[in-house]
Amino acid sequence: MVVFPYARAVGFLAALACAATFSGPAPAEDAPVMHWLRVCADPDNMPFSNEKGEGFENKLAELLAAKLNAHLVYAWFPEAGSAASRPLRDSCDLVMGYAQGTGLIEDTNPYYHTSYVLIFRQNDPSLAGVDSLSDPRLKSKKIGILARTPPASMLATNGLAANAQPFEIAGTSTSKAASEMIAGIAAGTIDAGLLWGPVGGYYAQRSHVPLTLVPLTKETVGPRLLFDITMGIRPGEPEWKHSLNKLIAENQDDINALLGVYNVPLLDEAGNPLKTGAPER
Repeated sequence: MVVFPYARAVGFLAALACAATFSGPAPAEDAPVMHWLRVCADPDNMPFSNEKGEGFENKLAELLAAKLNAHLVYAWFPEAGSAASRPLRDSCDLVMGYAQGTGLIEDTNPYYHTSYVLIFRQNDPSLAGVDSLSDPRLKSKKIGILARTPPASMLATNGLAANAQPFEIAGTSTSKAASEMIAGIAAGTIDAGLLWGPVGGYYAQRSHVPLTLVPLTKETVGPRLLFDITMGIRPGEPEWKHSLNKLIAENQDDINALLGVYNVPLLDEAGNPLKTGAPER
């Protein structure tokens, strides 16, 4: 999962208040800390993680555990949680995807940069070259949006709200809503859609109709759409943070390659596409 500002940053800590179930045997009380890597993750939130270990954050956690010579265990919690919270140390050593700068827990250095994306059919000539929501060609288009996500407010700002097609995520998973949006774009019932990059890339890759993904890095008004993604850790543990930062730096090429398999739109710090990112479909 990625814990976003606005909606999901508080949700992460709130979810830790729920009864977490751990995958794998519980570590012995006298086991050295680094013999166990306890990761908080969502049990059903592809492409990020699931209980089967199929998400890219599962794979990254496995990479870290191998480099640390540690046994990987999970504290599973749903994306939505109760209003209470308890310290990160009660449940896990880190959460894999955490947007930098929320201030709720400590950040590592970013291990990838990505953004929200505009998605449309490759064979739609009327949208060829569109790279911003301010493009006037979008005013006549029906655009899918997940309710209460950062890009939603930008539709009104750019005069696009009249033709917006909301996809509700309350009471359902973000993954299901995203999959439905991608299906709508492929079928032509909507012209385009706005999704968080890793989610959009993953489901667009599975579309039977070739789709174009455009990172929204040129917006000048509205909420930020480009994020630096880090690992969330406990505050006050500088040695642990240094160890993780070192692992990120030493394994960045492998991390990028893994994210590319899941079609995550990878950007540099300035918002330019990385050549190591996954190919467009």
